[in-house]
Amino acid sequence: MNVIYTTTLAQTLSAGTDVAAGETTAAAGQRQSLIDTAASWLHSHLTLTWLVEQVSDYGPKLVYAIAVFVIGKWLARFVTSAIIRGAKKAKVDETLLGFLNNLIYMLLFTLVCVASVESLGVDTTGLTAILAATGFAVGFALQGSLGNLAAGVMLVFFKPFRVGDVVEIGATVGTVVEIQICNTILLTLDNVRIIVPNSKVTDGTIKNYSAEPHRRIDLVVGCGYNDNLKSVKKVLQGILAEDDRVLSIPEPVVAVSELGDSSVNFVVRPWVSSHEYWAARFDLTERIKLAFDEHHFTIPFPSQDLFVHRSDAAEEPATTLRAA
Repeated sequence: MNVIYTTTLAQTLSAGTDVAAGETTAAAGQRQSLIDTAASWLHSHLTLTWLVEQVSDYGPKLVYAIAVFVIGKWLARFVTSAIIRGAKKAKVDETLLGFLNNLIYMLLFTLVCVASVESLGVDTTGLTAILAATGFAVGFALQGSLGNLAAGVMLVFFKPFRVGDVVEIGATVGTVVEIQICNTILLTLDNVRIIVPNSKVTDGTIKNYSAEPHRRIDLVVGCGYNDNLKSVKKVLQGILAEDDRVLSIPEPVVAVSELGDSSVNFVVRPWVSSHEYWAARFDLTERIKLAFDEHHFTIPFPSQDLFVHRSDAAEEPATTLRAA
């Protein structure tokens, strides 16, 4: 019985092996047939005569297409530069010049690419349709970038700020270096370059510190309750009068604004040119402190009186501690 089972299993395995070997041989034969067919086609078509015909047919078109691309690219740069030079002579805003330079060159370069492809004999009608469909798909995928582009156009034409202005966008304060198609580049006061997407610029609040020629410095100066208020006010007015950067119109303001917990607070509000704001603010703060020292005025700091009551208060007086 075991002999019969073993013989049957051996025959089955042998038959399976023969089938697999036959399939492998057939696949190898098909591959060899395809290779032979390809080699036969190349041998019959890839001849010197065929190469000469292809070069004579497509060579001039290829050379012409390359010439169109190279010359067209140069012309695109030349025309863009000519337009920008004319705009500069017409005293067009510098902010608009940088934006137009990128936009005009991109449009002209696209036309050059289409003309170069068309010179090869390619029907650009279908290509235009494909490009339109591709552009729609890409535009849908790049909604954020298109939003930045639209915001850049708004910034250029509505001009909330110009190149060189000091602005605050969100939490960033800096000088506008360039308004690009999709981004606005700022240079912070500590010389760090910040790139802000244009959509973020237009979606938030923009503070332009350079838009107006004059700015007001707002200082709060405190003196002690024991100081003579008229003398303090006179000293503060004298400091402002001695500074040539302080404008007489609008007239600077020095007035008591608050009777605080520890001090009598004055508001000191001089007007200066916008580009001198920080230098004047720092100098005035320093001169006020030196003048207070010279006239022995006090600049009080917050203080509290702490009374400690002990259980034997009847025998010993209450202790008073002063904490700064």
